[in-house]
Amino acid sequence: MILGKVTGTVVATQKDEKLVGSKLLIVQDVNLDGELERKYTVAVDAVGAGIGEIVLIATGSSARQTSVTSNKPVDGVVMAIVDTIEVDGEVRYMK
Repeated sequence: MILGKVTGTVVATQKDEKLVGSKLLIVQDVNLDGELERKYTVAVDAVGAGIGEIVLIATGSSARQTSVTSNKPVDGVVMAIVDTIEVDGEVRYMK
């Protein structure tokens, strides 16, 4: 799983029929201090995430394991919206 921040959306009017109705999000990787990294992933939204939210994404074959992405041509899925991140007893992020 990858920790990231939703920073944008992708609109594609022409796409595979299995992706029709799917919301595509741009997710920028975030480190444990909440700092943005220079890596981005386009992922199908399976949980109703919005711009600015910290999320968990799954990639590869695991991205096709949600009810929203099963048997679809996806390599990334937003599968959780993060409420809190705690490391060694220290809260690093709270929604």
